[in-house]
Amino acid sequence: MIIKEEFLSRLRKIFDLNLYEAKVWTALLSRGVSTAGELSNISDVPRSRTYDILESLEKKGFIIMKIGKPIKFVALRPEEVVERVKKNLVVDAQQKSKRLEELKGDDVLCELTNLFDNGVKFVEPSDLSGSLRGRQNMHNHLDMMIRAAEKNISLVTTAEGLNRKIEALMPSLEKARKRGINIKIAAPITSGNIKLAKQLSKIAEVRDTTKKNINGRFAIIDDGQLMFMLTDDKTVHPNYDVAVWLSTEYFAQSMNQMFDLTWKEFDPLSKVKVK
Repeated sequence: MIIKEEFLSRLRKIFDLNLYEAKVWTALLSRGVSTAGELSNISDVPRSRTYDILESLEKKGFIIMKIGKPIKFVALRPEEVVERVKKNLVVDAQQKSKRLEELKGDDVLCELTNLFDNGVKFVEPSDLSGSLRGRQNMHNHLDMMIRAAEKNISLVTTAEGLNRKIEALMPSLEKARKRGINIKIAAPITSGNIKLAKQLSKIAEVRDTTKKNINGRFAIIDDGQLMFMLTDDKTVHPNYDVAVWLSTEYFAQSMNQMFDLTWKEFDPLSKVKVK
């Protein structure tokens, strides 16, 4: 049986399978019911690995082992596999989330925190910087910065970016507001995001950058941390979006001063009219 490498590659990414698992699974789908030996021959997977692969596929919900001798394996309909994989992913995510939540009061987390706190004392300020690739990583890091904020949060983004930040950062921004953090958000207000902008205005001061034609993306947290997005979100794929993170009081203070001067020139949300 010949399966195109491109198709196998897509299966591996979609279902989180290794190459042997994808080959054995597609081989079994083509037969319906088969023995490990037959599947080894069809899929070109070493016989010594086939039983392990079939056991793994069974645990993941892709196949069923048929009772009797010789041992045979039964393929499930792909639609059923999708539903099983979805349920297994949810259960697995819940279990992992529970384990991580339990770490909050665990000695392991305390020890890890002590290691970091002691290590960071010897770090030069210029070393506290880095690049972030991928929009999800960028949002995760920005979320961490917001959760650590003590005084001010200033965000400048695009019209589309405002919608994304509502989805990714709203819970942390709400908590920051409850802590008394001053939150300012500037972005072009359009018919596509004004409803979300009004929702965001309940916890932050939102202003429109349209008249000033501002098309940047950056964040300033307190007078210490900054994040700059280096690419145009309209032209770059989310996986290839790039940002730079800096932890520097001197530069952050300067940027905050410039932001405050420009902030006065943006229109308050109450004055914005969109078609």
